[in-house]
Amino acid sequence: MDKKYIQLNQSAWNEKTKLHVGSEFYRHDDFLKGANSLQAIELELLGDLKGKKILHLQCHFGQDTLSMARMGASVTGLDFSDEAIRVARETASQLNINADFVCCDLYDAPQYLKGEFDIVFTSYGTVGWLPDLEKWAKVVAQYVKPGGEFFIIDFHPVLWMFDNEFSYLQYSYFNKIDIVETLDGTYADKQAPIQTKTISWNHSLSDIINNLLMQGLQLQVFKEYDYSPYNCFANTVKINEHHYQIKGLEEKIPMVYAIKASKV
Repeated sequence: MDKKYIQLNQSAWNEKTKLHVGSEFYRHDDFLKGANSLQAIELELLGDLKGKKILHLQCHFGQDTLSMARMGASVTGLDFSDEAIRVARETASQLNINADFVCCDLYDAPQYLKGEFDIVFTSYGTVGWLPDLEKWAKVVAQYVKPGGEFFIIDFHPVLWMFDNEFSYLQYSYFNKIDIVETLDGTYADKQAPIQTKTISWNHSLSDIINNLLMQGLQLQVFKEYDYSPYNCFANTVKINEHHYQIKGLEEKIPMVYAIKASKV
């Protein structure tokens, strides 16, 4: 895979980050005042984090990473966007939170980060930016210590089959093609004066799970949810607080999945 996709996506996420920090979606001012950015799905799965050493892969600008630090964990966040990591470091300094942040492509993590962790964590819009899940799973497994755990909470691959308006099935459920898109705005602000070009990939649940299993991780929990805790898609209906579904598809499609895997 030509690594030019990294430069293209990195540029897009640098631009998105500049808008996301001040967006109503991320409520960064509330976060600075003490709000926990983690959602109920991951809070239930993660449990008590006091004293845990955690690696947060694809951490964006660090709200969830720092939320876990506030819960008593020792955290390291990793992301390929230098703008996102800059904001994350500034936020950690502003809040006087002891956290480490590493700026690199996920596949290159072993060149920049050593050691093992009690928990490796990633969530919401992550594996779709990676073309090769075998390489991804190897990185994940490398950082989970024996007896440690890996958590992924992400948007369900069924969602990525649809066009952006959820009016028809546009893409395969399976990783058949590079998905090249030029879009206006961002999920955090659909009216934002920004246009970005990105490359992403669909990955089936079997591809995700089997690659983790092949690296020696053992599946402990697998859940699917018929809602998104974030209002980040088009044509959504608010069911309850932090419960959004697609209009016309309410309770008919999965929107989020969660996996907990362990390393013996």
